[in-house]
Amino acid sequence: MESTIDQRDKKGTCSLRTNLFSVTTPPKTPPLTNQFQQNALWVVMNTNQLSKIMQKTFIILLTLLLSGIGLKSQDRSKTVFTFDPLPYAYDALEKAIDAQTMEIHYSRHHRAYYDNFMKAIAGTDLEYMSLGDIMAHISNYPAAVRNNAGGYFNHSLFWTVMSPDGGQPEGALLQALNESFGSLEAFKKQFEQAAATRFGSGWAWLSMDVGGKLFISSTPNQDNPLMDVVNEKGTPILALDVWEHAYYLRYQNKRASYISAFWDVVNWKEVARRYAEAMKHGQ
Repeated sequence: MESTIDQRDKKGTCSLRTNLFSVTTPPKTPPLTNQFQQNALWVVMNTNQLSKIMQKTFIILLTLLLSGIGLKSQDRSKTVFTFDPLPYAYDALEKAIDAQTMEIHYSRHHRAYYDNFMKAIAGTDLEYMSLGDIMAHISNYPAAVRNNAGGYFNHSLFWTVMSPDGGQPEGALLQALNESFGSLEAFKKQFEQAAATRFGSGWAWLSMDVGGKLFISSTPNQDNPLMDVVNEKGTPILALDVWEHAYYLRYQNKRASYISAFWDVVNWKEVARRYAEAMKHGQ
């Protein structure tokens, strides 16, 4: 069998084969005069060996890194965005909103926002984000995402804060309303003003700010207080849609009458639940 030491050993060098790298045995050299020369020669003789070690180490580390990224990517799961059914029949809110308006509003307008939102985020990282996170950075995304994410979220909240049972606020929510606005009646007047003076299409909101205080605001189109593009940011707990499609069949251009009738169907239990949840999570 041929030796692993080639014939060049007669000239003063040989190669020893190993699994990781080759070690080069240096030829005989004349005596060195100082330690500096000895160190310099050691570096020269071992450069090739060290380079190969570093290359293999880099390859190993890179392989591990890419494997980790692959595993992380496989672990990601898409967020499930659902189009939930109405919590009541179309005619359940007749005291304020007629059945035909409810059916058109929910099955056509809201459904269109949901469908278009799903199309707008398809194949993007937004499929893996929560709706709250998307809206918190909405300025980074196209108008199609902003308009349809807003329309999807706003209507989903709107349906839940209405109920045929109506009622009145009480407990911690009523106390917070009194502290923030002076009284329940004062709150209603300010809310009605925000809804009535929203030019064109939009929404009126009761929200909680980062300090835990309630505030009233209005937004254009399908914007809401969760978005980073609005001036007054917070967690919405009550919403009123003042787009004309929300009331025109019954009220025509009498938006004020629609706003006044809204109080007959406010689901104060749900508003109180949202308020408690916002307080629990520090907004």
